[in-house]
Amino acid sequence: MNLGVNVPNFGPGTDPGVLREWARVVEGLGFDLLMMSDHVVVTPDVAEQYPEPFYEPFTTLSWLAGLTTRVRLGTTVLVLPYRHPLLVARMAANLNQLSGGRLVLGVGVGWARQEFAALGVPFAERGRLTDEYLAALRDAWNAGTGPAAPLWIGGNSEAGIRRAAEFGDAWHPLRNTMPWLRAAMAEHPRLTAAPRIALRLTAEPVEDAERLAGVGSLEQILDDLAQLRALGADTVVLDPFHGDLEEIRRPHAAWRALTAVATHWRNA
Repeated sequence: MNLGVNVPNFGPGTDPGVLREWARVVEGLGFDLLMMSDHVVVTPDVAEQYPEPFYEPFTTLSWLAGLTTRVRLGTTVLVLPYRHPLLVARMAANLNQLSGGRLVLGVGVGWARQEFAALGVPFAERGRLTDEYLAALRDAWNAGTGPAAPLWIGGNSEAGIRRAAEFGDAWHPLRNTMPWLRAAMAEHPRLTAAPRIALRLTAEPVEDAERLAGVGSLEQILDDLAQLRALGADTVVLDPFHGDLEEIRRPHAAWRALTAVATHWRNA
C-alpha cells in the first residue's frame, strides 16, 4: 500500500520556501505521493477555511515536479466544474509528461457556493457538469491529448461512489471514521480505494466512537493503516491540516508526525 501526504498550499505562512521544504520532507521520508487542494477564487466561504495565499495546484505541482525526482504529485481534489474539461485534459496531460508520468488527478464536484457564483458556474448543476466533464476528459485523453494520468474520484456520497465506478481509476473518500471506511469499502469491493484520512498524533489513545481514521496515538494510526491495507486500499493519503491556521505557520509538528508514521510503518 502506498502512502501519500496532503500538503497545505494555502494560508498565512505558506510561501515558495515552505512549499519547497514540504516537498523535501515528503520525498525525503519516502512517501509515495504529494497532493494538494484546489480553489480558484478565494471567496468568503473559501477564505473561512482556506485563506490566502492560495497556490493554484497545476502551477504549483508543475514547479514541484522540477524540484523532486521520485514522489508522485496530485490533486485532492481538483474542482472539476471550475475549468473547461479540454483545458484540464491538456494541462493534466502536459504535467504528466513533464513530470515523467508522476501525476495523479483527483477530482470532485466542489462545495463553495460563492466561488461557483464568482466563476459563473451554476452551483446546482455541479454534479451534472462533473459527469459531463469526466466523460469529456476521458474522450480527450483517448483521442491523444496526452498520456492519461490516474483519475481519482473524490467524495463520500453515493453519487461520488457511482462516479468512481463509471469514470475513475480509484475512489478517493475524504476524512472519515474507520467503521465508515470499513463498511463502504466492503460494500464496494470492486472499487480501488485510495482514501484521504486525517493525521493527528496524540500522546494518549483517543477513546471516541467518532474518532477519525488517522487521529490518535501512533499505535492507533498504524493500526488504521494496517486495517486499510487489509481492506485492499491501494493508497492512503495523510492530511495533517485540521483547520488551525497556526499549524500552517509552524509545520514542524506535522513533519514530526509524518516522520514517526513513515519510520514505524516501514518497520512494521
